[in-house]
Formats: sequence, C-alpha cells, structure tokens
Amino acid sequence: MRNRSLLVVSIAVVGALSLSACGSRGEKKAEDGAAGTSTTVTIGVDAPLTGDLSALGLGIKNSVDLAVKQANAKNEVPGVKFEIKALDDTGKPGPGQQNATNLVADKSIIGVVGPLNSSVAQSMQQIFNDANLALISPANTGVALSQGEGWAAGKKARPFKSYFRTSTTDAVQGPFAAQYLVNEAKKKKVFLIDDQKTYGAGLAGTFKGEFTKLGGTVVGEEHVNPDDRDFNAIVTKVKSSGAEAIYYGGEYPAAGPLSLQLKEGGVNIPLMGGDGIQSGDFIKLNPKSQGDLATAVGLPVEQLPSAAKFIADYKAAAYKDAYETYGGYSYDSAWALIQGVKAVVAANNGKLPADARAKVVAAVQATSFEGVTGKVSFDEYGDTTNKQLTVYAVKDAKWAVEKSGTFSG
Repeated sequence: MRNRSLLVVSIAVVGALSLSACGSRGEKKAEDGAAGTSTTVTIGVDAPLTGDLSALGLGIKNSVDLAVKQANAKNEVPGVKFEIKALDDTGKPGPGQQNATNLVADKSIIGVVGPLNSSVAQSMQQIFNDANLALISPANTGVALSQGEGWAAGKKARPFKSYFRTSTTDAVQGPFAAQYLVNEAKKKKVFLIDDQKTYGAGLAGTFKGEFTKLGGTVVGEEHVNPDDRDFNAIVTKVKSSGAEAIYYGGEYPAAGPLSLQLKEGGVNIPLMGGDGIQSGDFIKLNPKSQGDLATAVGLPVEQLPSAAKFIADYKAAAYKDAYETYGGYSYDSAWALIQGVKAVVAANNGKLPADARAKVVAAVQATSFEGVTGKVSFDEYGDTTNKQLTVYAVKDAKWAVEKSGTFSG
C-alpha cells in the first residue's frame, strides 16, 4: 500500500545467534553441529494489528504465519525450524520505529517482512540498513523508498541495500489509474484529493502527472487529514467543480466516508483510489460505493493458478480474518526470506554463519522463485520485477475486476 501499515517479519536465530533452543526435544544450539540438531528462526510480523487498518494488518500476519507453517511441514530448510512473532505498529511511524529498534537490538533477528505503510518504512529503513537487516515489504509503494528522492527527475539511486518489496510502486500505480480513467472510463475532468501522507500524496502526484499528460484536466485539489471524517466542505467544492470523477490518494478509513458523503450530497460520480482503498472495509464504510474504483498491485490473486493452493490452504487454516489485498504478497515476502536463509545455510555446511544478517540480504537480492503472486525476484533497486496491476470496481457490494495489465509508459 504505499503507506500501509507495517508488517515486520523478523527472523530470530536461536543458537548460531546465541538464542537458547526453544526447548523441544531434539533441538539444540546451532553451533553444536551434531546430527539431529536444529536452529530456530523466528519471522516476526509488524503490522497494524489494531486500529483502522487492522483488516489489512491481520491478513498480512496470517499469511506470514501460513508460510512459516508450510516451510516447517516441508522441512524447507533442513535443520531450521521457523516461528513468527507479531508486533503491532497501528499503522504509524512512531510505533514502527520503536519496533524496528527493538528488532535490531535482538541479535537473533536476521530478517524482517514489512511494513504496510510507506511512511512507516521511512522511519525504519535506516535502522535496518545500519544493522544489515533485510526488510521486505508486501505493501509499500512510495517510490523514493527504493529509488531515492531524485527518482522523478531521473536521478535514481538506491538509498538502502537492505530494503526490498514484493509490491510495485506508485510510479506505476498512479499512471495506470490515470490511463484507465482517460482511455477506458472516458473521464477527462478529475477532482484530486490526498491525505498528505507519504503514500497518499505520492500516489496522487504520479496520477496527476500522467492524467494531465493524457489531456485530462484537474478541476480542483484538496488535502485532508487521515483522521478526518467530516467532508462537507469538500463535497460543496467538488459539486461546483464540474468533475467527472474524484481521485483520492489515501486509505480506506477516510476514503469510505468521503465517498459516502459525496454521494449523499448529490455528487454521483466515481471515486477512484489505489490499493489503499481496495479493501472489503471500504465497502462496509460506504454502502453507496457502487461504481467506485481502485487499482491494486499485481493480478487478482483469485485468478492466478499460482495462488490456488495459497487460497485453499488459507481457508483450511481457518483464520478468522481475510487475507485481504496483501496476503499473497506477504506470503511471498516471508518465502523470500525463507529462501534467503536456505541459501545461506546451504553455503555454510548446513549452519547459519556468524554474519548471517548480511549474507541473508545478499541472498534475498539474488532470490528468484515462482510464488503465490507469480515470479518473485528483485531488480537493482530492490523493487519487484512484477509490474502488473489491476483495476477493480465495486459491483453488488464486492470488488470486481475491471481490467488487468502492465503499465505502458
């Protein structure tokens, strides 16, 4: 999500990194090296497990949990047992930074999955990079996180070698939405609104650039706070603007009420946003959301042959919460770390080396496998090589696929 909450999956090594064994029979410290010994590696999850964005965060946590359970069942890394530890960042940078500091301080941690929100990632990246700790986000879309602040001017430079993501960026998502509105929906006048957060403002900015390039007109712009729920003033402005659609850069807790108040105020035009609004909770918050639109990274998980087993296994595991938008990407993020550990262990005679953190970063950079969401690999910036996206529309109180494809630009 570009700014979505934080999912931190930490890999804690017992033994080689001086943690005690978990106490189960047959498990000993890694340095013992004897046949039958095992090392425990913990994948921690830091996500918004409470608060407005918890629907997404719980889906992330559960999907990582599923990856860990399946890795253990398959004995994916001989001699290594995986566990998870879930942390709650409530979708805010402050708690996320505290969690990052705590994870780094624990020398058993050798890898992290998360966060959800781009703004949270900004507060964590330097901490993890200084510790050579791999960070893989299933949801961040803020471009500067991987390509540096000068990316829009063509001056791309990777700020942190330890940072990766399995979701594509707003440099792709915003323009893809603009192309759909102009070429498919035939909307040439848009009112632009964002929540001033890293994700929302960045997404709105890339949308605007492509929309105007295609001949569209931005008839008005407004900024809101993520906690705002009263949008009467904006409804009045949009109504008099002549807009044919609204584009919202932000997340569903505010987008749902905004869209509802617009329609109740007589503004019967679609609201479109990014993956930050593509949640079932957007529809719950807005019973008049019929026709609203959202883009999401990747192709629809439900339509991917590679995801069929994940969906069936998730259902069989009887998790109380849905896997939501980032479930498949969370599973793949965790699996990339698991594969990184596997490569490092295999290269070190079946044991984790003393410099496991740095070696896992290098192993993740080189990893490549067929995952739930398709091919999982990373380019020179740590970004996913999968640039496909999907446009969804609300139909009969559900998100339905309108168009899938690859951004051309």
